[in-house]
Amino acid sequence: MQTLRIDTTDGIATITFDEPGSPVNTMCAAWQADIAAAVAQIAAQKNQLKGVILASAKKTFFAGADLKSVMRLTGADAPALFAEIERLKHAFRTLETLGIPVVACLNGSALGGGWEVALAAHHRIAVDNAKIQFGLPELTLGLIPGATGITKMTRLLGLEGAQPFIMESRLFNPPQGHELGLVHELVASDGELRARALAWIAANPQAQQPWDVKGYKIPGGTPANPKIAGGLVVAPAMLTAKTHGNYPAPEAALSAMVEGAQVDYDTATRIESRYLASLMAGPVARNMINTFFFNLNAIKSGQSRPRDVPRFKPAKVGILGAGMMGAGIAYAQASRGIATVLKDVSTEKAVQGKGYSAKLTQKRVDKGRMSPVDQQALLARITPTADATDLKGCDLIIEAVFEQRDLKAKVTQEAEPMLAQGGFFASNTSTLPISGLAQASKAAAKFVGIHFFSPVDKMKLVEIIRGKQTDDETVARAFDYVLALGKLPIVVNDSRGFYTSRTFGTYVMEGAAMLGEGIPAAVIENAAVQAGLPVGPLAVLDETALSLSVHVMDQTRADYKAEGKTYEATPGELLVERMVKELGRNGRAAGGGFYDYPQGARKHLWPELKSLFEKPGTAWNARDIQDRLLYRQSVETARCLAEGVLTSVHDANVGSIFGIGFPAWTGGAMQFIYGQGIEAFDARCAELAAAHGKGFALDAAAKAAKAPFAPPARARNRGFKPDLSREVREMFRGAQRNPCR
Repeated sequence: MQTLRIDTTDGIATITFDEPGSPVNTMCAAWQADIAAAVAQIAAQKNQLKGVILASAKKTFFAGADLKSVMRLTGADAPALFAEIERLKHAFRTLETLGIPVVACLNGSALGGGWEVALAAHHRIAVDNAKIQFGLPELTLGLIPGATGITKMTRLLGLEGAQPFIMESRLFNPPQGHELGLVHELVASDGELRARALAWIAANPQAQQPWDVKGYKIPGGTPANPKIAGGLVVAPAMLTAKTHGNYPAPEAALSAMVEGAQVDYDTATRIESRYLASLMAGPVARNMINTFFFNLNAIKSGQSRPRDVPRFKPAKVGILGAGMMGAGIAYAQASRGIATVLKDVSTEKAVQGKGYSAKLTQKRVDKGRMSPVDQQALLARITPTADATDLKGCDLIIEAVFEQRDLKAKVTQEAEPMLAQGGFFASNTSTLPISGLAQASKAAAKFVGIHFFSPVDKMKLVEIIRGKQTDDETVARAFDYVLALGKLPIVVNDSRGFYTSRTFGTYVMEGAAMLGEGIPAAVIENAAVQAGLPVGPLAVLDETALSLSVHVMDQTRADYKAEGKTYEATPGELLVERMVKELGRNGRAAGGGFYDYPQGARKHLWPELKSLFEKPGTAWNARDIQDRLLYRQSVETARCLAEGVLTSVHDANVGSIFGIGFPAWTGGAMQFIYGQGIEAFDARCAELAAAHGKGFALDAAAKAAKAPFAPPARARNRGFKPDLSREVREMFRGAQRNPCR
């Protein structure tokens, strides 16, 4: 056996998981074969055995699965997948019905399939360490816990009790698991696990799973219970309201829970298997796995970071501008132990900026999630000032002032001399080309864009922009700085709007263009949300300020004029300009834009939009509106690849989802293209270009740019069960915020 070994001593068979060449144990094809063989061997010897111990030779117990294979599956593979899943479950079921006790010794985390391995034991003993994580996060990759996870968790906790751990992918640590009854014993260290396991085996020679005990009932009752039935009446509608039908996994999980609770255990697990096989062979799981597992791992492993540059750890960082963005960056730094100098034109304004951190931390203190001592330590790391000399010795200085080139040049020249030896300077601009801003610097090679998203404390993405003169060392240091903040860096080359703001602009302006064509505003907004976008384009324009969009457009016109060119505004941009300059609708902060914001009441679309823009008889359909919003962003992404603004698909996919709210079910803007099929995508773009303009037209370069990154043709393969990062779970549960530049 390649991935595990069996040792039998004094009637105790110990199965130790130890996948070669891997830091963790996974449900790879070899492991599935090995566990089946191991269980068969133990079954043949059960009369000579007193018990079985499941253990790990790694620092963690079990990580989940090898997900590479899922990327190659098609719908035709579903029947074979079902049989494969059932074979694994047969091994689990054989193990737990041998009539001898089985104990799982949990020395570290067990996630996804790893937790399902632990659930195959009658008794679970874990090291009492709050950093260890257990749970079933599969839904965030478009899958379900289909290796008995749904069936067992439902039977252990009940339909209501299991819901957060299945439907919300909530994780738990050993103490929490012990309180829930999912972990039966806690020990202080790894060295105590085996002794406690042996003691329990000796005391429980006839161990059974709870559901195999005659008379066992699911906690809280089955769907026949009136209380449960009442909740189930509205649950599907509530789920659809959240997912808009774009995510089949939550629906499958709910169905498996409810259906399985009404039948015997073995039938319930088969129901679970059918749903999992269908999801694994479907497009949504493939899209989400590609981005939220492989693309995220590519970023975290530093694939976009220049090689051969020593790691950088910032100690002191200066922020110029204590407004919303500067204050947010200051909090992000201080919360990660970085000494921060927050400078503004007056000490009063700088102190107000520091107050943002005080407000955020006080909420945590009030909820018991932070001690007052830790709060004060965090706030002490932020030094508010109006004196540039306080910036002396900073490893990095970031300007976060208003989007005005002259102002940015002024603060750059004032602060840059304060940098420590070898330090570098960054701009938080969302639109202005970095190479142009770097002209104000005396060291353009040490000037880089670091584009945060608002609100900084909630948005995970940070866009690093390499100017024409920015050197590798500076890009690498910027990358390390972003990781030090616990955020996700993508690296792009310089251009107007870079990648995220440029592509974000196509989304909101396409929405504005449709309004100008006479399509009702409510139709546009609702179609966007139904497609999986977090907020409609008109609402987003209000949040980011219509006046800011017009300011950026005016700046762009001036820049083009200086270059001897003429900027051609899009229909959407012209409509936004009319809203601001003719109608005085500047956005939410100014009192109203496309929406009105009555005090003490919910926002609503500005009634005047109907008479100003709607055209009775205008033909439209929801599919076209959704395609225009999704395809327009994907076309711009392909253009960014062709122009070299983007250099990787993983940066495109992660950037589009975490930065601008591209629907998670698609896997991102480039994965959306590949999910449609390149030829089908190109054909639909041609249709949209003919009907709605050149914004959808793909030139030869854009068409060619997609091809080198296209995934290989799909073929039959194996593997399932993920290990997921916190940011993915948070995003899927609704933590993805309005994309704001």
